[in-house]
Amino acid sequence: MSEQVHIVTSSASAEAKEKTQRLLILSAIVDLALGLLKIIVGWFANSHALIADGIHSFSDLATDVMVWALNRIGAEEPDEDHPYGHARFETFGALILGIILIVVAAILVYDSVLRLTEIGSILIPTWPAILAAIVSIAAKEWLYRITRQLGDKLKSNLLIANAWHHRSDAVSSVIVLIGVSGAMLGVAWLEMVAAIGVAFMIALIGWKLARESVEELVDTALSETYVADIQDATELADGVWGVHSIRTRRMGSAVILDIHLQVDPTISVSEGHHIGDWVSQQLKRKFREISDITVHIDAEDDAEGIPNRMPPLRKEVRKALLEAWQGLLGAEEIDKMTLHYLNNVINIELFLGSRADVEDRTTGMDENKEDLRLKLAQSADKYPWMGEISIWSN
Repeated sequence: MSEQVHIVTSSASAEAKEKTQRLLILSAIVDLALGLLKIIVGWFANSHALIADGIHSFSDLATDVMVWALNRIGAEEPDEDHPYGHARFETFGALILGIILIVVAAILVYDSVLRLTEIGSILIPTWPAILAAIVSIAAKEWLYRITRQLGDKLKSNLLIANAWHHRSDAVSSVIVLIGVSGAMLGVAWLEMVAAIGVAFMIALIGWKLARESVEELVDTALSETYVADIQDATELADGVWGVHSIRTRRMGSAVILDIHLQVDPTISVSEGHHIGDWVSQQLKRKFREISDITVHIDAEDDAEGIPNRMPPLRKEVRKALLEAWQGLLGAEEIDKMTLHYLNNVINIELFLGSRADVEDRTTGMDENKEDLRLKLAQSADKYPWMGEISIWSN
């Protein structure tokens, strides 16, 4: 049996969405202002590095627009085409941001190498460039902190990626500050050397974000420690005999879980279902990031998978048994037949009626209940799926 539990917290999602949208709008306004400031000041202060950093800020503005659009899509409720929601759009956005950081790092290295080869022709910048760089550093570091704080709170990889993008922009402005200061002091090459070092740091951040996003997009399992914690919590549940085939994957900030529970094979379907419900409830209380749980109830450990040759279903089983039992037991004498599929065979429980002829057959001196059971088992022994037989009478 399988069940799926979906946790919906509409009010919390709406509040998170509103906070994210406000933050992205603020980021876009700051990037626009910084881009204009750095290009204008860089032009008049003879700072090519500051102008390049201003262009970088405008690229950030375009990135903010992309993040804003992807976040709106990612926050949409599940629909028929996307039953698990749209969180993967956020993951895709984080992948793009990671690639952008790698590209920015490559451009910084290339530009720095070019400047090293033309170091003698570079004009000396003036002090307004230093002031603009300091303003940019402070603004971008502030954006990093508030974006990272919200990203950690919402467990949003997209916001965390954007936060690191803000940090990389602050680092770029630090490079400008060092370069401008060095040039004004007669050490112009210092800017290029620092730029190359920081570019590699930015590339590492971009690589980490891109790698984690790709792992999520291809449904990479969560850590062994996390899975072990889930198994330990599940095994504590009353009625759970064993846990196997735990499969995990991440979708945005949420975790999707498939789990197989082994229970007593003699309990009712409803009790097995209730055990699954209880386990799901306990897991979502302890692991808040789990949003969907599919529970499969097993009567035995089927970790090795479904066998190639399976026993038949009830209709075929009943027909075969009644044919084998002709002259021993008729269909009208069976009140209920319960089938237990275990170890690739079928154990059968027969509940017989209370008519006088049945009572005589099952309780008489010459042919008691055990004799009838043995004869029924012997008659059906030709079937490879046949297991044990138990007889109960009212």
